[in-house]
Amino acid sequence: MFTVMIIDDNEQLQNEIGSVLTINGYSVLKPKAFDKIPEIVKENNPNLILLDINLPKDDGFKICTEIRSFSKIPIIFITSRNTNIDELMAITLGGDDFITKPYNTQILLARINALIKRAYPNDTNLDVIEYNGLKLNILTSMIEHNGNSEELTKNELKILYYLLINKEKIVSRAEIMEYLWDSSMFVNDNTLTVNITRIRNKIEEIGLKDFIRTKRGQGYMI
Repeated sequence: MFTVMIIDDNEQLQNEIGSVLTINGYSVLKPKAFDKIPEIVKENNPNLILLDINLPKDDGFKICTEIRSFSKIPIIFITSRNTNIDELMAITLGGDDFITKPYNTQILLARINALIKRAYPNDTNLDVIEYNGLKLNILTSMIEHNGNSEELTKNELKILYYLLINKEKIVSRAEIMEYLWDSSMFVNDNTLTVNITRIRNKIEEIGLKDFIRTKRGQGYMI
């Protein structure tokens, strides 16, 4: 799983972007100690950084320069400052992209995905998730285990993917339906039950039992 660090003093924006990234399979870091950002970057070694310009201590330009002194981590500036000079400064100092607020969330996500793929071309983490013997290939909608495979429908893929990125946590039925709704897929309570049953059957067909557990009155857990 790739990790994105969101360096922004707007906590609401941090949380909004963080939620979108988590839903789409990223791990998220949201530092609060803005006077120690380079040290935090060194300690956590994220795969990509979203960096605001206006920050409580050093501005984003100085932070970018300091990070570039020791790392080539992709950096996307996200800022309300939208002059040509600001964009030129951001790119000249080592930024990889520049997005002004307010922005379209899906466009931001697309740019993050594209930059991650360019920066880590030999890493398949974006396309394949593995856990407890099960391999989910997002590009082919296939699950695999010990040479056995089954194909998932679009809804089954989305549901299993969401459970996997929230592995070892209880996920409520409401959360799953909200996630599918955000993905432009309408799933009611009865349809969700049917899809979960089909996913379980397909996972059993490839040789894994009790992969998805029901937590009575709470939801599901992998």
